[in-house]
Amino acid sequence: MTAEKKWYAIYTKSRTEKKVYQELIASGVETYLPLIKTLKQWSDRKKWVEEPLFRSYLFVNITDSEYYRVLSSVGVVRYITFEGKAVTVPPKQILAIKQFINEEEDFTVDFDHFEIGDSVEVIRGSLMGLCGNLTEERGKQKVKIEIESVGKSILITIPRKHLRILR
Repeated sequence: MTAEKKWYAIYTKSRTEKKVYQELIASGVETYLPLIKTLKQWSDRKKWVEEPLFRSYLFVNITDSEYYRVLSSVGVVRYITFEGKAVTVPPKQILAIKQFINEEEDFTVDFDHFEIGDSVEVIRGSLMGLCGNLTEERGKQKVKIEIESVGKSILITIPRKHLRILR
């Protein structure tokens, strides 16, 4: 077993992300729960609430010795795996998600040279290093990029000059 810390994505029971996050933090596990503010509409009012960017997912930075302690935490269902082995998330993708959440700049996309299915990398700005696949175009201003190691998509708007096609 190694004492080196690695990032992993864990899957939680539905709508327990914040509770699991608090429990893991309290037990000393480095945990990241990306939250975004959204305006919710009820019949009598509107309210800004923080919701997980990825529903039922959070990230833990752990050593091998902490692996089963995290897995046995209340609300944790499983690690995200590939061929039966927990998949590590590159630190640059965690950083890119953090920067995406804090991003205030409005981006636009020009699709003249990009096609759905292209593998792309962000080459400028706070999301630099984020790689994924162009999975969807929404209007002319937004692009959906799938983050490979998590298998989830996030919708971002970004200038064409900030993207490059990976060949």
